[in-house]
Amino acid sequence: MNLRDDPRIVRGMTAQFALRRQRLDGGDKLLGWKVGFGLPAQLRQFNITGPLVGFLTQNARVAPGSTVSLAGWAKPVAEPEVAVHIGSDLAAGATLEAAAAAIAGISPAIELADVHEPATDPERILSHDIYQRHVVLAGVTPARAGGAADGLTCRVMRRGSEFARTSDPQANTGLWVDIVSHVANVLAAFGERLRAGEVIITGSVVPPIAIEPDENELAFALDPVGAIAVTFIR
Repeated sequence: MNLRDDPRIVRGMTAQFALRRQRLDGGDKLLGWKVGFGLPAQLRQFNITGPLVGFLTQNARVAPGSTVSLAGWAKPVAEPEVAVHIGSDLAAGATLEAAAAAIAGISPAIELADVHEPATDPERILSHDIYQRHVVLAGVTPARAGGAADGLTCRVMRRGSEFARTSDPQANTGLWVDIVSHVANVLAAFGERLRAGEVIITGSVVPPIAIEPDENELAFALDPVGAIAVTFIR
């Protein structure tokens, strides 16, 4: 199905891009994009062919080791993710080889979201930018041009000990080259373009983690690329 043939996606993306424009007009700057709800069961649930796409801005970015206030959040969730850094513009319909060539490298990221309402309607999810609040992103030069995933190990540390581990960081998200191609296609369908210098966070490498009221830190290591952490206050 063409994205423009799904009225839910059209309405949701139209509202989301209006929100994005409002923030950019207020002085914020575009950082990149995010994907969500791309698991096979979620695609079937929403009757869509690829993950939902949202935006990231510089004001949402926090440096590793920063403290984020969760005051007023309804249901804070953390998602350890792999950030794909785009090194060259990518048009719609590009081959997977071109998508891989556009990947300047990868780095660890943690997305912080507030799931303030049930995830039942893709239009509403899109219109609120897929619950996005913050992204923890290192300022280092990304590693692994082309996005090679071999030899990587993802470790999530929670309450001071290892909480989850995977040696297949694409198992829960799909292939990064497919995600890059998909984002380029979605953006083109709504009058945008995937550009050099932007970042795509590619989805949680483990099931999203609900942040409990007594938790104050989460760390994520993408070995051997790098590690980041974030602390919370309420």
